[in-house]
Amino acid sequence: MRGQLLSPFPPVSRGYRWAHGVGSCLQPGTRLRPGWEVEAPRETTEMTNREEAEIQISELDLLSSMFPYEEEFIVTDQVALAELKHYVENESAEMPSSKVQFILNVKPEVSNASMVEFSMACALPFKYPTILPEITVRSSLLSRAQQIHLNSDLKTYLTENCSVTTSNATQSEDTTFTRLWIYSHHIYNKQKRKNIIDWAKELSLSGFCMPGKPGVVCVEGLQSSCEEFWSRVRKLTWKRILIRHREDVSLEGGGHAEIQKQRKFSTLEEKCFDAHGARGNHMDLGQLYRFLEEKGCADIFQMYFGVEGH
Repeated sequence: MRGQLLSPFPPVSRGYRWAHGVGSCLQPGTRLRPGWEVEAPRETTEMTNREEAEIQISELDLLSSMFPYEEEFIVTDQVALAELKHYVENESAEMPSSKVQFILNVKPEVSNASMVEFSMACALPFKYPTILPEITVRSSLLSRAQQIHLNSDLKTYLTENCSVTTSNATQSEDTTFTRLWIYSHHIYNKQKRKNIIDWAKELSLSGFCMPGKPGVVCVEGLQSSCEEFWSRVRKLTWKRILIRHREDVSLEGGGHAEIQKQRKFSTLEEKCFDAHGARGNHMDLGQLYRFLEEKGCADIFQMYFGVEGH
């Protein structure tokens, strides 16, 4: 099938054709221009999480071979890639906590006024290729309005031509309640603390944030909202930050009442427990434990600190 999509872009170096994903795809001759050929995914049975992860690794390997130069193909989060590989190679490993994200920088092979250099930023959702990748195309030679229009057309085109099971997968994601337990080496910065509160409110998440050293953040709500929150937070500058534990619960019906039933916290608020130390940045962990115990989360304390609370 043909689509009038990515004009004014150049042929892809070592060109390939999109099949059912970002990279598994590519056959000689493809151009990101009018006439871009896209082969829709074949109907398949539902894949397991590990099978989806294996496909992601295969496609990333293929992209790496297609775009061998360092400046062409850039995996922006090596930790996320390492987690994905560990998950594939170890049956007992937990689901990765972060999406794999990468950038493709594509330059025209020949000088032509109708062709421009562009970058394609891509994030692979945990359920990819069952659901579509998140793709954004950028170019310094296009105006803001042109880029918005281009990305809107790209999203529409992918949804219409490359999506077989997207609706079911999205429905599944939106009927999963998630709770993320995030650990940071420290949380001091007032703007970061404000972002955590504001983003949680925007995304209808509840939980708490304990600033200081170490920093503890818990958010809970719809899976898609929790993943968006984590995507934003981890892009800030941190000495160290990671998801220490993750809980996923399938919701029956996915209604508001069922979501509220799963919550352990009513809102997201900042919690300080008798700050002490030279800079007033250490919290009373005994009070933290009792707070978690009241919320039915006492077992989390040992996951964070390696000792039983009291």
